[in-house]
Amino acid sequence: MMQKQEIIRKAAECLQCEAAAVTSLIPRLDETFLQAVEMIRDCKGKIVVTGVGKSGHIGSKIAATLASTGTPAFFLNPLDAYHGDLGMLGEDDLVLAISYSGATEELLRFLPLIQAKKIHIIGMSGHEESLLARYSDIHLNIAVEREADPLNLIPTASTTATLALGDALACALVEANHFQPTDFARLHPGGDLGRKLLAKVEDVMFTENLPFLTPDIPLSEAIEIVTNGKLGVGIVVEKDALVGIITDGDIRRAMQNLGKEFFGTKVSAIMSKSPKTISRSAKIVEAGETMNHYSIHSLIVLDDTSHVVGVIDSFSCLPGTRFYH
Repeated sequence: MMQKQEIIRKAAECLQCEAAAVTSLIPRLDETFLQAVEMIRDCKGKIVVTGVGKSGHIGSKIAATLASTGTPAFFLNPLDAYHGDLGMLGEDDLVLAISYSGATEELLRFLPLIQAKKIHIIGMSGHEESLLARYSDIHLNIAVEREADPLNLIPTASTTATLALGDALACALVEANHFQPTDFARLHPGGDLGRKLLAKVEDVMFTENLPFLTPDIPLSEAIEIVTNGKLGVGIVVEKDALVGIITDGDIRRAMQNLGKEFFGTKVSAIMSKSPKTISRSAKIVEAGETMNHYSIHSLIVLDDTSHVVGVIDSFSCLPGTRFYH
């Protein structure tokens, strides 16, 4: 039975081999790579990624990464293309074909059909003189010194290198297309980043049991209302208009400074008369930036008529925070 240390050693060798396979690609980021990036960037249609077996699995992920970073792409299995899916290809599309050997029969049978449609091909293989390389308008070399498994047989380092070069294409296109976080968010509306950048203040603001105060009530009453509100603030209104705000910190400082006079002191004596506000229709990322700028933890939310409709705090602006309605 293999010893534990030997198992760890073999696993470490695998990772070292795959890491070396990836870094060996860096010197190949040359004019050919730039041409591939430009061809993909200038494509007027979709990027159709194709491959068989393990290359197909890697190709599917590359297509997903391209699509999620603003380059329309999908995966097409060559076997499906023979049975009707060839109609998915348009004349403005571009094919990214993957085969480490460059000699996968099912893929090679598919390539002449692509050429008949006058569609350009970017090939990815580990052999510069492979048939796939000859069919391709641009060929990207994904050769590795060896596979990571002890037998040098299982697609491991080669698939890792292929995936890494696909990621490199996607990252280069992010730069070439000036892709921004807001663009990413629009393509990922269900994710934390998408929700943070696209959701509005009204989606996360607190609206129930708001701690409303008037300027003339004593702090002895205000402290109970603020405590029950559980937001760390008291919203001071007069004739339905916002006139101020007090915070837990204001109350604590007043207790220390006023002593016995605290309980009889009116809210107006300690409130901030220029509370920071935000529109209910503003993006929550804007709310977070405002709170960071002023080093505060809450904003009062106003509607279109400048009436108070809620409170948003800094926690609500963090990724992963749930919606409140």
